[in-house]
Order: sequence, then structure tokens, then C-alpha cells
Amino acid sequence: MAENTPNGSLESASAPFCVPGVLQRKSPEAAGVPVVLDSPHSGHDYPEDFGCLVPKAMLRRAEDMYVGELFANGPNFGATLIEAFFPRSYIDPNRSLDDLDPDLLPDDWPHPVEMGEKARLGHGLIWRFCPPDMLMYRNRLSADTVRHRIDTYWRPYHQCLAETIDEVHNQFGEVWHINCHSMPAASGPGVLRRNGRARADFVLGDRDGSTCSRSFRNLIAETLEDMGYVVALNDPYKGVELVRAYSNPLHGRHSIQIEINRALYMNERTLERHPGFDALRADLDRLVSAVADFSVTRLPAAAE
Repeated sequence: MAENTPNGSLESASAPFCVPGVLQRKSPEAAGVPVVLDSPHSGHDYPEDFGCLVPKAMLRRAEDMYVGELFANGPNFGATLIEAFFPRSYIDPNRSLDDLDPDLLPDDWPHPVEMGEKARLGHGLIWRFCPPDMLMYRNRLSADTVRHRIDTYWRPYHQCLAETIDEVHNQFGEVWHINCHSMPAASGPGVLRRNGRARADFVLGDRDGSTCSRSFRNLIAETLEDMGYVVALNDPYKGVELVRAYSNPLHGRHSIQIEINRALYMNERTLERHPGFDALRADLDRLVSAVADFSVTRLPAAAE
């Protein structure tokens, strides 16, 4: 569990759970499997106190739009699904608490700051810039503002994910976690070019093999490739905080990040779903079903 996970407890991981404006957890109605899905960046409930300079229409382009819907059937296959309601541009649950831009903070901020790569780009725990380079705030944020976002949004999301992973691991002895995202189809520095596409259809990130077993990563990659998709590994996305913080493959805690090319299911100009959405969701149902079957065969009791 991450060092910064808050104290307190949720209801049992088998029970539904919702914090309005913050998150929801959907659990399987029947017997579950040791699979946890989470979508930290698909939220679009914009808090009234956001107060940023960027128009909402531009902020919405930063969302992993519809990703929670694409995986919404996960509980039908025994998986638990967690989804954030708040937008990543308000506070990003896929960043560590110390990944902050000092130029955004008050001079008397009392907590450690370790400016990582994301914060240097302006996309740390709290964004300083909206991509590509729109300034988010006219002035520095107050300490109370930053603490409110952490305590009201970041901590509950991490608590929900951490405690769900813990409870599933305690029940089964193993847990298989997929951190679900989408990526722009547009080309940019360092992106992939395969079969005429600007990017692969899917990018799987396990931080260069450190956050999950190779068999888990291969199962996902091969299932997608068998359906005709182009899959890349750790390039250009390796996975960030939510796979780093809650993974420990040697102790049966496996986490992987999955990035879905938005061109497969939506029009990035109009932000509307296109006819490929339903086909992709059906394929992701097949993927989650395959992961569920895989997870059961890897349980300690099944190996005896």
C-alpha cells in the first residue's frame, strides 16, 4: 500500500460504494474474481470552486472520455470497477502527493515537494498548464485550496483503490489490477507509427516489467492482438502512480496500465462517440472475461 494512503475504512469491497462528485465503486453481484479495474481520468463533474482560467471545453479534451463506460461491464465478469467523478485537471489521482510545481504553491506550503517529470511539464498533482501550454491559474493557490483538493478528492480515491486491492488480495491471495486510460490519436514527439496509424491501438505500461508478472502482461497483449489490434509495450506510456503505488508482483499484487487510442471509439474534434464505440466495448468485455479466467487459474489454491 502507498505510504500516503489515508487512514479509515470503506464498506466491504463486495458492496457498492459511492461518494457523490468524487468516485464510485461497482462490485460484482455474483461471485467475484481477483480483478480490479480503475478509471482515474474519466471524471467530468467539475467542482464549483475550480476557478481556473481555461474554458471548460478545452479542459474536457484532457479527460479520458468514456473510459469508465467502456469498462462498465467489468462487474458482470466478476471484476470490481472504480471510477473517479472529478476531472484530472482539478487534481490528478494518478500523481504522488509530492509531485507538485512549486510555482503553483504558496510560499508557506508545509509539506515536501519533489517535482517530478509530470510536474515539470505542468501536469503534476495539480496542473499548472492545460495542454499544450494554457496557464490554469492567474495566481498561486492557497494552502487551504490545495489541502481541500487532496483531502476531498485525492485521498478518498486512493483509499478506495488501496482498500479494495487489499480486500481482494486478502480474500484470494492474488490481485490483478488494470489501470484504465485513453490516449490521443494525434501524432507527437516520440509516438509510435505502425500500420499507418499515428499510435498503436493500445499501449500497455508495467514500468518496464516491475509492476506485474510477464504472464499477465502477455495475456492482455495477446488477447488484444488476437482481436486484430496493434499493441505496444511501455512506449510511450510506462504507467504512473496508481500502478507504482499498489503493485508488488512478488507478493501477488499485479498492476498494469492500459491506454486506448481514442480514434477507436470517438471523434476527438466533436468529443462524441462514433460507431466504433460499441464494437470496442464488446472487445473489452472479451478482454476482461479473459483476464477473469486467467486470474482464477493463477490462484494459490488452483496451483496446488
